[in-house]
Amino acid sequence: MRIIFAPSARGDLREIGDYIAADNRPAAKRMVAALQERARRLVDAPRLGKLRPDLQPGLRSIPFRNYVILYRVEDAAIRIERIIHGARDIDAVFEDDA
Repeated sequence: MRIIFAPSARGDLREIGDYIAADNRPAAKRMVAALQERARRLVDAPRLGKLRPDLQPGLRSIPFRNYVILYRVEDAAIRIERIIHGARDIDAVFEDDA
C-alpha cells in the first residue's frame, strides 16, 4: 500500500510550513516532516483513524499534535485528503471544498 497526498493536502502542508516559518524556519521544516511521516505510518494500520461520514463518505481522521490528518483508504493506497489545524472548523473546510 502506498501513500498519496491529494493536491489539497499538499497545499495544507505548504500553508502550515509558511505559517510556522514566519517565526521559525527550522521548526516549520520539522513540523511538515513530522506530519508527512505520521501520514506515511498509516500504511501500518490504515483503518486506525476514526470514520468521519459526517464530513464525507469513507473519510477517516487521525489527530497528530495540533493537527488532524483526514484520509481515505483506497484499494492500493491511502489518500491523504487534508491536514488541518485542530482549532479550525473542519466542517466548514469541507463545505468550502464541496
